[in-house]
Amino acid sequence: MRILRVAQNLYPEVPGGGTYHVHAMSRDQAAMGHDVTVLTVTDDDSLPRHEQRDGYTVVRRQPTVELLGNEISAGVAKFLRNADDFDVVHAHSHLYFSTNLAALKRRLGETPLAITNHGLYSQNAPEWLFDAYLKTVGRWTFNQADVVFCYTDEDRERVREFGVDSRIEVVPNGVDTERFTPDGPTSDLIDHDGEVVLFVGRLVEGKLPGDAVAAVSRLARNRDVKLFVAGEGALRSELEDEHVEFLGQLPYKEMPSVYRSADVLILPSRAEGLPRVVLEAMASGVPVVVSDLEQVAPVVGDGGVAVPVGDIEGFSEGLKTVLDGGISDPQVQIGGQFDWERTVEKTTSALRRL
Repeated sequence: MRILRVAQNLYPEVPGGGTYHVHAMSRDQAAMGHDVTVLTVTDDDSLPRHEQRDGYTVVRRQPTVELLGNEISAGVAKFLRNADDFDVVHAHSHLYFSTNLAALKRRLGETPLAITNHGLYSQNAPEWLFDAYLKTVGRWTFNQADVVFCYTDEDRERVREFGVDSRIEVVPNGVDTERFTPDGPTSDLIDHDGEVVLFVGRLVEGKLPGDAVAAVSRLARNRDVKLFVAGEGALRSELEDEHVEFLGQLPYKEMPSVYRSADVLILPSRAEGLPRVVLEAMASGVPVVVSDLEQVAPVVGDGGVAVPVGDIEGFSEGLKTVLDGGISDPQVQIGGQFDWERTVEKTTSALRRL
C-alpha cells in the first residue's frame, strides 16, 4: 500500500504519546513493505522539507497562521490537493486543521480516509469550545472518514454521541511489551531513598501537573515521598516545590528504566485518549493513579486507582493506597491486549480493506 499519514506533529521533533504513535506506526508499516509518507507541520527551518528516515518519508510544511494553538498550513492544503497517487490517507486526531483538510480531500475525491481519534478534547482549550467544535466541524470531519479508529469501546460510544455515523473500529493503543517490562535496569536519574511518584507528560493545563504536585506535597507531610517530573511545558515555572524534581524531556529509549525506578505513576489530566504513559507504566509493573475518565478507568482496573478530576485530596489518598501495597499487579491487568504489534496489525488490516 501507499499510505499518506497526515499528522500535525511528529516524534522526535515534538515529544508525546500521540506523536510517537505516528512515528512508530509509520516505521513498522514501512518495515512490513508498505510505502509510507508522513505529512506534518513545523516552523523549524533547520529541518528538511523532505526526508527519508526509519524507512518512511517525511514531508514538512510551514504553518501559515495559528488559531487557538492550531497551526494552519497552506502548504499542507496544497500537498493534499495534488496527492492522488496514494491508496489511503490516514489522519491522526480530529483536533487539527490538517485532519480537517484531509476530510475535505475525501469529500472532494476518491482516496479513502481513516482517522485515528487520540482523544476527543484538546488539552489546550476549554471544554465548552470543543463541545461546540465536536457538534459541528469535528463531527463533519469524522463523518468524511471511511473508518474511525478508537482506542476503547467507551471512546467509540463517546464519538457516536456527537452524531458520528462513520464506521468505527476499536483498535487499542499499544506499547512495546518487550521493552516496557519490570525486568531490567533502573535509572540513575532518579535518586531518592524514599518513595518515588512519577509524572510523565507535557506541562500544560490539560494535564493538570499542578494537581500532581499538590497531591504529593500533601502526602509528604507524613512520609518520605518525592515527585519526579519527566516532561517540559509552559507551566514549568509554576510547579517549583521542595518535593519535586524535574527531569526535563527525556529520550524515549530512557523511559523503561525511568518507569522501573518509580513506585507509582500519577496522571491527573482533565482530558485524555488512552494515555500511552499509563500503559507503559503498567507494562513495567508500576501501578497508576489517574483521573477517573470513562475511557481510562476501565483499562486501569485493579492495576491502580481512578480519582475524580481536580480532587487533590483524592489523588493524595490514591497515592497512599498504592504505596501501602493496596493494588494488584498492574502488568497482569493489561495482559496482551495492549501489545503494540497487535495495534499495528489491526490498523494495517483495516487500511488494507479500505
